[in-house]
Amino acid sequence: MKDSRAEATRWLRQAENDHAFAELAVREGFCAQACFLAQQVAEKALKAIAYARGERVVLGHSLVELVERFGTPLPTLQNLRETAGVLDQYYVPTRYPNGLPGGVPFEAFSRQQAAQAVLDAGRFLIAARAALKA
Repeated sequence: MKDSRAEATRWLRQAENDHAFAELAVREGFCAQACFLAQQVAEKALKAIAYARGERVVLGHSLVELVERFGTPLPTLQNLRETAGVLDQYYVPTRYPNGLPGGVPFEAFSRQQAAQAVLDAGRFLIAARAALKA
């Protein structure tokens, strides 16, 4: 059996590193990639919370589903549900040309979208850090 606290810390550390890379991607103009990384940061932060709460296996990529998984025990995450829905939209279309009705991802996402996505992902990091301190 995994040490759930150690596993939570591993997921949080990776989320933090991905967040730093996403910030770099925004600065350098890799907007689609930054949006995808923002979704990944939030996903890993939520999985860190799940592991910190003692879960042994955390599957899935939907941020909304991960937020709803915690429900009442973590009401602060409910404030991030709408943000989770926005970031969920960056899971596929940011990576694959056939995830869009036309064009290619690197041309479809703006610096403003990317900067907001990375900022929003940071909110999930804050929630995960708080959960790991509890």
